[in-house]
Amino acid sequence: MQTPVLRVSLFLFILMLAGAALAAEGSVTIVSPADGARLDAMGDNRISYEVEPGPRGDHVHLYVDGNEIAVLRQLKASYTLPALDSGMREICIKVVNKGHTPIGVEQCVKVTVE
Repeated sequence: MQTPVLRVSLFLFILMLAGAALAAEGSVTIVSPADGARLDAMGDNRISYEVEPGPRGDHVHLYVDGNEIAVLRQLKASYTLPALDSGMREICIKVVNKGHTPIGVEQCVKVTVE
């Protein structure tokens, strides 16, 4: 018969293993702009990000509306976006391998450029 303390300890151990497994796969966090943000078409717009490439990743690529616009080697930085046309835009950071192939670890935000 398991005691409540044993059950809680086992549950916490499983959570730690799951968290380590997710970190091992990699992650992308776009710090700014936030999803749904409004950007100034004439402004100095920057994207700030943090990346954990995981064991299969090497570096990241930056995309706007599905078009690659930059190769980013730093895993935590900010980058000045090129001039963006007015309207809805999707900005993505994707982890890629040494052959520049996306590995499925990415984050995108949708912004409105005015």
